[in-house]
Amino acid sequence: MTGTDELATIGEPIWEAILDHPMVRRLGAGTLDEEPFRYWVRQDYRYLIDYARVFAHGAATAPTLDRMGTFAELLDETINTEMDLHRAYAAEFGISEAELEATEPSPTTRAYTDFLVRTAATGTFGDLVAALLPCMWGFNVTGKRLAQRGRPDDERYAEWIDTYAGEEFTELTEWCKECMDDVWARTGERERDRYRDLFRTSARFEYRFWDAAWRQEEWDV
Repeated sequence: MTGTDELATIGEPIWEAILDHPMVRRLGAGTLDEEPFRYWVRQDYRYLIDYARVFAHGAATAPTLDRMGTFAELLDETINTEMDLHRAYAAEFGISEAELEATEPSPTTRAYTDFLVRTAATGTFGDLVAALLPCMWGFNVTGKRLAQRGRPDDERYAEWIDTYAGEEFTELTEWCKECMDDVWARTGERERDRYRDLFRTSARFEYRFWDAAWRQEEWDV
């Protein structure tokens, strides 16, 4: 059994909980109200900034030139391409670039990104990959399973599904899974226990990120 085969047993119940969440169900059906999704788009923009920082740490700690190069490419693409695409997508919901920049990270966004960056900065390369993997894997699973249910009429939501179910994002997910399998094969049970814990925590945050958008979570004080 590969590392990702084992991690799938941790992730699968969480992916199913995400797919069963009312926000994700309505996104897939094209019936989701705009406000929670506008919230999600704004928070995801804040998330991407620290997501890029994780790629930077990956480039710095990768054990091979090949892995280093891929993480460097992901850093460049996130900062110089994906964030531009995110701004354009946000505009489809009437969200300006100034509004994106002014968005304060929610409690869940702050907790999730702090967890990712701290893991990347203080842990091993394997720790980084284990913490990073649920973001890619979870979105890929969600996109593919929503696509199987049928494309929604709302083109903006259909575009979201197309992106994360698509070939390019699937290839990125498979690359990250291969990284995890390679690291897993080279480590002992003590490290694998840590990878399981990090993976589980990130996957839980993935669920909380959707739920925070659904509730439009704010700071209490």
